[in-house]
Amino acid sequence: MTSAAPTEPLWQPDEERIATAAVTRFQAWAAEHHGAPAEGGYAALHRWSVEELEAFWQAVAEWFDVRFSTPYERVLGDRSMPGADWFPGATLNYAEHALRAADERPHDTALLHVDETQEPTPTTWGELRRQVASLAAELRALGVNPGDRVSGYLPNVPQSVVALLATAAVGAVWTSCAPDFGARSVLDRFQQVEPVVLFTVDGYRYGGKEHDRRDTVAELRAELPTLRAVVHIPLLGTPAPEGTLEWADLVAADVEPVYEQVPFSHPLWVLYSSGTTGLPKAIVQSQGGILVEHVKQLGLHCDLGPEDVFFWYTSTGWMMWNFLVSGLLTGTTVVLYDGSPGYPDTAAQWRVAERTRATLYGTSAAYVMACAKADVHPGRDFDLSAVKCVATTGSPLPPDGFRWLHDEVRENLWIASVSGGTDVCSCFAGAVPTLPVHIGELQAAGLGTDLQSWDPSGKPLIGEVGELVVTNPMPSMPIHFWNDPDGSRYRDSYFEMFPGVWRHGDWITITDHGSVVIHGRSDSTLNRQGVRMGSADIYEAVERLPEIRESLVIGLEEPDGGYWMPLFVHLVEGVTLDEDLIDRIKRTIRSELSPRHVPDEIIEVPGVPHTLTGKRIEVPVKRLLQGTPLAKAVNAGSVDDLGLLHFYETLAADRRR
Repeated sequence: MTSAAPTEPLWQPDEERIATAAVTRFQAWAAEHHGAPAEGGYAALHRWSVEELEAFWQAVAEWFDVRFSTPYERVLGDRSMPGADWFPGATLNYAEHALRAADERPHDTALLHVDETQEPTPTTWGELRRQVASLAAELRALGVNPGDRVSGYLPNVPQSVVALLATAAVGAVWTSCAPDFGARSVLDRFQQVEPVVLFTVDGYRYGGKEHDRRDTVAELRAELPTLRAVVHIPLLGTPAPEGTLEWADLVAADVEPVYEQVPFSHPLWVLYSSGTTGLPKAIVQSQGGILVEHVKQLGLHCDLGPEDVFFWYTSTGWMMWNFLVSGLLTGTTVVLYDGSPGYPDTAAQWRVAERTRATLYGTSAAYVMACAKADVHPGRDFDLSAVKCVATTGSPLPPDGFRWLHDEVRENLWIASVSGGTDVCSCFAGAVPTLPVHIGELQAAGLGTDLQSWDPSGKPLIGEVGELVVTNPMPSMPIHFWNDPDGSRYRDSYFEMFPGVWRHGDWITITDHGSVVIHGRSDSTLNRQGVRMGSADIYEAVERLPEIRESLVIGLEEPDGGYWMPLFVHLVEGVTLDEDLIDRIKRTIRSELSPRHVPDEIIEVPGVPHTLTGKRIEVPVKRLLQGTPLAKAVNAGSVDDLGLLHFYETLAADRRR
């Protein structure tokens, strides 16, 4: 089966936009200097970028003037996955590149901070560089060395960006969690990497309320014995606790920045992406890999440059925050919005886009659909004339979302639905400024990314649903997981199904015109508003309650763009699932894990099905709830009690009525 011919595009870039796009200029330059095809547009450029991988990435490094303090021996020393060796011999520094605009434009705006008052507060490039230089010097004075871990329990505020860049300047390794995460959730992450410094706030503002986090911070300090210093950022105005350092003191000096020159593959940060079992995966990405991947993604795909303003609604617990900060690499003004996505009303994010004059505004598919349901009219009620592109991620943008953006924002609007992962801190497919937009489709696979859809036997598919795979290495793929000395957890996460080929865990269709349709997760990871959490986290918290014998949680992408996350509970004999128990379950998840992962429904079940080896059956239950017949959803011979699956089969039928 092949896909039908594409329908009329919802949006088509005009000749001027195509001609002036950075990717068009890059293609002409790469044709002259590196043998890229001069004709054939994006499709020809993409084909060259995956067939001539080394030439492509060399071209990216040269086009964006990546400065190597020590030259590289070759672009790709070893292309095996996992274990690709990018730019061996090279040294550089991510923070130095992120702050380069301060040399020529010190008085221009680097950061625009917006809180729930929605009044933007600017930080200039010169001031950002001064604060980073001061903090980096203080970190060195505290004995922070290259490779040490520095952690942040912080919201999306300028101090978080300064702390990340100062950490990178020193050659230390950054890691962060948002302050709405409970202590247990944070400790499950930070305890793995043993940070030596912790940046914290006393609380945060969200939904018009102040949320005091001092007790949680005290618990983190008590449970992180490797800490040498704790830095207090008084967002709510409270005094620094005993034994902590004041933020203002650490960023007061006026010194020249010093950037540690580190190997290309030196760790930059640790991100967390939960699997279905065990602790969250502590994913380590490199200074050089992130640098070249992000200039490609932001400079070519998002078409960002010094004249742009980049706003993406995110928190520091999501990879999109790291991606947003990298907007600085292209000299772009970055908008940091700290607050609820829907306060004081559902239209809040559009108001931020208006007041910051954002040229690229990124949000979640869920927010777009919430605006549609709330009868929001952005194009009528706000001046969005600066917005060139609205991008969405976190989950697939449904067709109605494309139509709503087109009808309610502007007809001549570039809509970029993008998809990638924390695992690569980038996009596999999405924005291309020179290609048309078709309803329900991501425009194309990213440059340098050999994205394919495979059937279970490893056969590439066109026009059919298959597993998302990437058949060549990307520079931002993890260099390793923390505390995974033999690499077994890394291999099991991505290379178990197809050895040597990255299998991501999404279902996709690649159309015969080169676009991509994302159908949601092909595994049981919970992807709520773009923040992924493993089911094991939920089970550990819920099953501490004495009334719960066992539980099963499923995250289900729905056709209308919604996300239904039910929690099934098998109760101890004699216990009733009353309002009090439901409330305690929800409060437990909210306080210990994350408010984002409170289930939509809690449903009593007669039992939880397992494999014959005792593992809970999650993916087959998910498929049943999606309407897959029982015979196709599960291998009957692998289940301990097949009868238990009839409950979920019946529930799925009832929900479809």
